[in-house]
Amino acid sequence: MTFRRLSFAIFLVVLSLAFGVSRAAGAPEAQNTVSSVSTATQLLSNILSIVNTIGDDNFATADLTTLLDPSSTSAQHYGPFAGSSGDSGTCGPDWAMDTRHFTVFNRAGSLVVVEQFKDGSFTTIPGPSPGACDTSPPTSTVAGGVTGGLRGYFIIPIAFGQSSTDPNCVSGMPLAPCTTAGFINSHFAGCTYPGPPCEVTTFLFTYAAADQGLIEHAWKNASPDRGGNNGDIRST
Repeated sequence: MTFRRLSFAIFLVVLSLAFGVSRAAGAPEAQNTVSSVSTATQLLSNILSIVNTIGDDNFATADLTTLLDPSSTSAQHYGPFAGSSGDSGTCGPDWAMDTRHFTVFNRAGSLVVVEQFKDGSFTTIPGPSPGACDTSPPTSTVAGGVTGGLRGYFIIPIAFGQSSTDPNCVSGMPLAPCTTAGFINSHFAGCTYPGPPCEVTTFLFTYAAADQGLIEHAWKNASPDRGGNNGDIRST
């Protein structure tokens, strides 16, 4: 199952993000499959229950440290970080950027990382629409100059103990570009993200653009347990 592989190129012109981050990038660099490894832990079940209770959009932007019982589960927040990898399309090119927040949940040694991709703004350049290689006719396109917003999240169960609590995205390297792999692999020794056993098991991203002569205005890119891909952002 592929994900976050949209099919139109977009260059991020303006990012209006929380916490004063003015420009950032976000993407599941090289992470194009959902893990098949069983992750049926109580902690993961509780996190998914929260997603179902508050909804995907709220989960993508909420302060997650306040949502689980602190008497049984610790929660460490990292970020916001200006990321350094763009969202790629189903037809190849990068098209949008966003900012990153990581929350590490720990319950009796069971670890889950939630990576949030907070609200951002993008501007398109002409090309195939996001659904052209998936949910729409292959000839679907989007015009240049279309603006819109995005948000989303990854849920990543961790098979190893936490080896670093360094506040930087990449442990020990404060100036290093921020990527999902950089955070996971440097804070959890033994992980080789995007490879097993520290893989994305659940994800959802929403992209929306109002009016601007569009035929469709919203595209969802999600794992099967969050409903799969749906919609498009297209001009033709």
